[in-house]
Amino acid sequence: MSKLQTRWPLVAVLMAAPAAHAESLGVIGPVYRIAEEDLLAMIERRLRQKEASGELARLRAQAVERGRAAVLSPAPLALPVAQAARTYHYDPTYVLDKNIVDASGRLLFPAGTRANPLDIVPMPRRLLFFDGRDARQVALASKLIGTYAGTVKPVLTGGSYLDLMRRWRIPVYFDQRGLLVRRLAIARVPALVSQDGKRLRIDEMVPPNAAVDEVAR
Repeated sequence: MSKLQTRWPLVAVLMAAPAAHAESLGVIGPVYRIAEEDLLAMIERRLRQKEASGELARLRAQAVERGRAAVLSPAPLALPVAQAARTYHYDPTYVLDKNIVDASGRLLFPAGTRANPLDIVPMPRRLLFFDGRDARQVALASKLIGTYAGTVKPVLTGGSYLDLMRRWRIPVYFDQRGLLVRRLAIARVPALVSQDGKRLRIDEMVPPNAAVDEVAR
């Protein structure tokens, strides 16, 4: 049986079916023109209005001031003042939790490999973490910087590093978002971090009259 013969019944049905014609159903409801304003045109119009009223300039000034404040005086960390001297150690040794391979799949370092950054790069300078808003901690930091003759890096957990840089004329850093204090498990300030063999030694110190001042509060 040919393909034409097999398709003939279907062709016959289609030919016998009545032809479809378009028919007007009349007006069902009122028709309106699209009156919605173009989005880009609306945004441009509102910006021109804000510029004319001076509001745009005010918003720009506020954004600049917020950015300036965030850079010059970052958000302080919530660290209490040390009430007792404490010394502990932090081991920076890193242990691989998976194999490290190159582009061809060749094993470079197996999982479980231990590495200590202090074996490669020693830490000759100390890190001093303190709150620059506390005059007692600032005084202690100034004393330690002089005692260790330029081998201390001051790192703020609060306050303006720029003010201290101008006063001391040395670089002052800020531990933004507390990345370092979390890594070193520093819970109180001031804290002095120094290398002790293959570990880091952390000394939490009591600033002068800290206990008396805390009771007075």
